Amino acid sequence: MSAPGYSSPPNQPLFPQPGGHAAPPYPVPAGGYGDPTQAPAPGFNMGYNPGQPPVMYQPGPAPGQGLEYGGMPMGISPAPVGVGVPPGLEYLTQIDQVLIHQKVELLEAFIGFETNNQYEIKNSLGQKIYKAKEKNDCCTRNCCGSLRSFDMKITDNMDREVIRLIRPFRCVSCCCPCCLQEMEVQAPPGTTVGFVKQDWHPFLPKFSIQGADGQTLLRLEGPCFACNCCGDVNFELKGKDGDQSIGRISKQWSGLLKEVFTDTDNFGIQFPMDLDVKIKAVLMGACFLIDFMFFEKVGEANQRSSVFS
Repeated sequence: MSAPGYSSPPNQPLFPQPGGHAAPPYPVPAGGYGDPTQAPAPGFNMGYNPGQPPVMYQPGPAPGQGLEYGGMPMGISPAPVGVGVPPGLEYLTQIDQVLIHQKVELLEAFIGFETNNQYEIKNSLGQKIYKAKEKNDCCTRNCCGSLRSFDMKITDNMDREVIRLIRPFRCVSCCCPCCLQEMEVQAPPGTTVGFVKQDWHPFLPKFSIQGADGQTLLRLEGPCFACNCCGDVNFELKGKDGDQSIGRISKQWSGLLKEVFTDTDNFGIQFPMDLDVKIKAVLMGACFLIDFMFFEKVGEANQRSSVFS
């Protein structure tokens, strides 16, 4: 009888082992990979072929669970489908934090020509679970700067669009409380699951995290000067009454050279494990909105550091 995921050729001899025991009737992998009955480490591809690009699937098992043989490439099974969970967001039900890394755009770094922002969204182990790309036209990007409107598509590791973020053009000043920043979050595209709306305040960046019906469920509050000089900038996630902190969105310090010479930002989002998966998607949208409002650089312009500009 062969082990799961391995085929045993007919009449294959058994290899003698110390102590008189015989090896299982399947070929021993070359290179000394260890005991084949033990699950490989995360990211290990049992069926790797150097002539083909690796295929990555959504990480499925919850932290601490073993990986199964005979499944999909890299030994990672798809996440189970939950009731009421938008397709493609199943994995978010198993985690309480995500990391967002903006990709370096060489054209933008060297000549200052604004390009569409691209991001990688990872779990706490550094495994890529989603990727995001801004979509708009060249004129909007270079004329409207960080205030520009855009659609952002978030796709999974099989290039299926699972979330769409829609940001209309709005001003960013406490002098215009009737036209503040907002973002609509759809999951799947075409189905609104929530909104991120800036709340008017004379000197603090505040946001309301709303459901599909427009009811405020959570609030975000940042520091007066969102400037990360050798340290992280934290936007605290609180209940709708704004009293107790239950998570945060952090702009992480990525080093002097990256901060000064490139427009690449790193963020971390922490939220309760049992938070509605749709609201987790809305918080991801809030992170992108915060990035554009306070940390996006266009050409020679400095980063935005407060609600006054």
